[in-house]
Amino acid sequence: MEMVKAARRLLYKCTPKQCASDLSRRALTTRASLLDELTTRGFVSQVTKPEQLQNFLHDQNRVVYAGIDPTADSLHVGHILPMMCLVHFQIRGHQIIPLIGGATALIGDPSGRSMERPHMEEATVNTNMLKLSASVQKFFERVRGYADKRVSSLSTSYVPPPLVMNNIDWFKNLGVLEFMRVAGIAARVSSMIARESVQSRLNSQQGISFAEFSYQLLQAYDFLALHERTGCTIQVGGSDQWGNIIAGLELIGRTSEPLDSATESRERAYGITTPLLTTASGAKFGKSAGNAIWLNDQLTTVYDFYQFFMKTPDEDVGRYLKLFTLLPLEEIEQVLEDHSRKPEERTAQKLLADEVTELVHTSEGVKRAKSITRVLFGTDVSAVNAEEVLEALTGDRRLFVIPADEMYGTTILRLTVNYGVIKNASAAKSLIAMRGLYLNGQTVDAHRAAHPDDLIDGRLIIVRAGKDKHAVFALQP
Repeated sequence: MEMVKAARRLLYKCTPKQCASDLSRRALTTRASLLDELTTRGFVSQVTKPEQLQNFLHDQNRVVYAGIDPTADSLHVGHILPMMCLVHFQIRGHQIIPLIGGATALIGDPSGRSMERPHMEEATVNTNMLKLSASVQKFFERVRGYADKRVSSLSTSYVPPPLVMNNIDWFKNLGVLEFMRVAGIAARVSSMIARESVQSRLNSQQGISFAEFSYQLLQAYDFLALHERTGCTIQVGGSDQWGNIIAGLELIGRTSEPLDSATESRERAYGITTPLLTTASGAKFGKSAGNAIWLNDQLTTVYDFYQFFMKTPDEDVGRYLKLFTLLPLEEIEQVLEDHSRKPEERTAQKLLADEVTELVHTSEGVKRAKSITRVLFGTDVSAVNAEEVLEALTGDRRLFVIPADEMYGTTILRLTVNYGVIKNASAAKSLIAMRGLYLNGQTVDAHRAAHPDDLIDGRLIIVRAGKDKHAVFALQP
């Protein structure tokens, strides 16, 4: 617990007594209903000893962690679910630990995998660790700003900052013999083999490597290390992590001192799993045309991020509002009721896109996404300001700066093909035959090229191909 207290004093410059007072005040308002809130919102797939955990959370502030493997150098929308689960703990005064799996990523978790993960180079993992840690810190900083506007009591309450840690810190100097004396002696092979993640691979043609088989011990050791270093007593993970979480609980139980009589009926630690998130059609959440939706605006533009949530099917939008926002449940139900009366207005999708984009990219990101949406989908170019368009699309893959001879000497059809808006000339001609190619909101034929009078403020044109493919061609200065 000393590490946690030190982090609190450093980041918030409060004495332990002041911090405890703030935590206590926060507990009076929100802690009692935490597990119920998580369950109602759809965060809970499985939980160990739910009644005991309910009381455990009510007694005092706790320490809870969730692991994030650095398999990439940025967070993607699939990470929002476990991190929002942590946020609900955090705003109720609990200490949260996002744990970067710098060590375990070198092995690869077999959970939910039908075959062995490709091995990652250590240099790649190290680079990913640094970038992912910064990404996690940024996410929770922005969540705090988002939460302040939606949870009224936060402005007067102490909310402990996240303690971002990395399991390489304890594994880098841990010898094999020491690890085996702690985790190896406490583990039971029968239990390890019985894990679903192991069984599914044992019964497959490929089988399972010893490294992957041992992964559950590494994750179990993470829980033990955090338990001993920070007093961590709760682990949150995806539904495919249930076996690994149980392994951690068993390791803590077998290596800890016996509980005294006053607490002998209480568990030392608990586990919560979140559901595997899929769309109503059964597709894995977080992909758009096979591509991941990243939280880094250099990888996925704010506009594309916003549009990803705008395209949420009616069957999924209510579930996502509960999981990915801090809006009150009563407000969400009212919005869904209004939406059901006029689904064509997409009220719920607009709210979801606004909320999640603000959560990840701040209110400025929402403004930018909406500005681009108006530009790309609007038909009244008289309301468009070229300077605002260029500013909103800075760094966007849909903005092309071209010289005057290309702007005026190339047909709109050829521009769309040359710059990859449309795959090929044949597809472009088919689109024109269906009157699906637009210049500044007006349909054009195959021979139409831009004229100086077409340029908005003398600087750019807006091209749309079909329903949702867009490009802005700006005149090179």
